[in-house]
Amino acid sequence: MSAVQFVVEGGHRLSGSIRPAGNKNAALPIVAAALLTDQPVQLHNVPRIRDIETLVELVRTTGARCEWNGDNSLHIHAQDVRAADLDPAMCARIRASILLAAPLLARCGTVTLSPPGGDVIGRRRLDTHFHVLQALGATYELGERFRFDTTGLVGADVFLDEPSVTATENALVAAVAAKGRTVLRNAASEPHVQDLAHFLVALGARIEGIGSNVYTIEGGLPLGGATHAIGPDHIEVGSFIGLAAVTRSTLRIEKAGIEHLRSTLMGFERLGIVCQVDGDDLIVPAEQSRVIQSDLGGHVSKLEDQPWPAFPADTMSIAIVTATQCEGMILFHEKMFESRLYFTDKLVNMGARIVLCDPHRAIVSGPTRLRGSTVESPDIRAGMAMLLAALCADGTSVINNAQQIERGYERIESRLGALGARIRRVELSAR
Repeated sequence: MSAVQFVVEGGHRLSGSIRPAGNKNAALPIVAAALLTDQPVQLHNVPRIRDIETLVELVRTTGARCEWNGDNSLHIHAQDVRAADLDPAMCARIRASILLAAPLLARCGTVTLSPPGGDVIGRRRLDTHFHVLQALGATYELGERFRFDTTGLVGADVFLDEPSVTATENALVAAVAAKGRTVLRNAASEPHVQDLAHFLVALGARIEGIGSNVYTIEGGLPLGGATHAIGPDHIEVGSFIGLAAVTRSTLRIEKAGIEHLRSTLMGFERLGIVCQVDGDDLIVPAEQSRVIQSDLGGHVSKLEDQPWPAFPADTMSIAIVTATQCEGMILFHEKMFESRLYFTDKLVNMGARIVLCDPHRAIVSGPTRLRGSTVESPDIRAGMAMLLAALCADGTSVINNAQQIERGYERIESRLGALGARIRRVELSAR
């Protein structure tokens, strides 16, 4: 994989309209779930990003036909699927490789996977995946690779030990293939999990409780083909709200998926950033108070992530950068990943006033003028947050390891460039 560098000239106001790409975290499990059926599947609004391309390569190694037939349209036909020993190097690139466990178990009765990769943001336990697949009739062996086997998946009443998004997705796919009724309790209900459930219903599955934390699935029904459009990425919408806020710009976010944005909008309102709703569009005015709202009694406000429908963890990095440009003090409490906040030292080097209390909590005091710097993107969301910081900073910034950003944001330099951002993408020699 080639290394990518972004050279960013900050301090320019932006204007115009932008449309969020399809939800990466919905597209990944849906592409994997397309292996459940031997009938053709047509997907639209699929983001052309590195993580998706890697999963498409993995899907092809199973014998499925998987072809792009439009800029963001993907045709998958898994008429013949084999229990391939999936390439360890490709598995190591993305966390989503674990999502192939359930559909390949269902189709082939066995699958061998290497440990998945993805962002290094702290421990990302896989235990729940093993527990739910075992509850539905699979056995597993642990070693350098993971081997799953089954003589037939069977429905069960399953309580997830944590509301893991990817484990819920694996469980949903396995339950659709399992004979009989499955009840999934303490399940995740994020928009991307809902999108996967709707796709499975389009294939012919029977699922109740979509959007709740209890799903009831009547499994073992015959599945057909389907055409499905991936919903908008609410994390990208949050990124664009932060972009407008820090650059003091008016932006219209088209087809934003308003129904999934209540917690995001409430979080930004706490920072003094108020958006206007126009149908399914979101308008972020340039004129904002940018005053952090204190808690009752004048106490320091706190913004924390929690499982859906609370403020999403993937938007925390964006909110932290936004807070550096707002008046007041706020405590950010990142509950899910113990390494996600370490990127704040790079913001401190750019002039931000941030105290990292521990791996999960950071205090931000603003506003501060940021200055251009040379930084490195450690993961997708922190990388996007640093891109926002660079766009509002004085001078020029260089963001190394920007291919991490491209794992989650499609053509971000050209899309933001159309709004007036000055970002030059430099592709370096392969590492």
